[in-house]
Amino acid sequence: MIKPASLRAAIVAAIPSLKASPENLTVFIDQGSIAATGARSPSFEYRYTCNVLLLDFVGDSDDLFIAIVEWARLYQSDLFTNVDQRANGITYEVDILANATADVSIKLQLTESVVVKVGEDGTRTITHVDDSQLDPNGLAWCAQPAGDPIEVIARSDRDGSEVSA
Repeated sequence: MIKPASLRAAIVAAIPSLKASPENLTVFIDQGSIAATGARSPSFEYRYTCNVLLLDFVGDSDDLFIAIVEWARLYQSDLFTNVDQRANGITYEVDILANATADVSIKLQLTESVVVKVGEDGTRTITHVDDSQLDPNGLAWCAQPAGDPIEVIARSDRDGSEVSA
């Protein structure tokens, strides 16, 4: 599985203090399963919960979650484009330890497709599908700011107009 290490790298890049204290970041997998069809190919898909645990986190939670959202948009876009995944694809819990520190637990529902081709001589070629190479034009991402939210709501309430994104 490739995605957990990639996610970890994205978080470390966004939270510089983790470079000095890597022991404060743990990434692990649970609730894993394999999905395969009855086809002759041994190709399959990993399905799992990727857990991110930050201990004694003192940074800005916005920096952390922006890094995760940006990573997921690139490598697991269905967490945003699939209405069923959007609701529970990324969840979190925070244990506030003191005014400035917290333990943060984040869970992401991830998949990784593995294409296995078997040559005539029985040699297997195994390829992990790179989800970041999927057509970005197929991604329906609409979370662009429409200006000051209070002003947008007030303007809409005043004139009854619809708010356009």
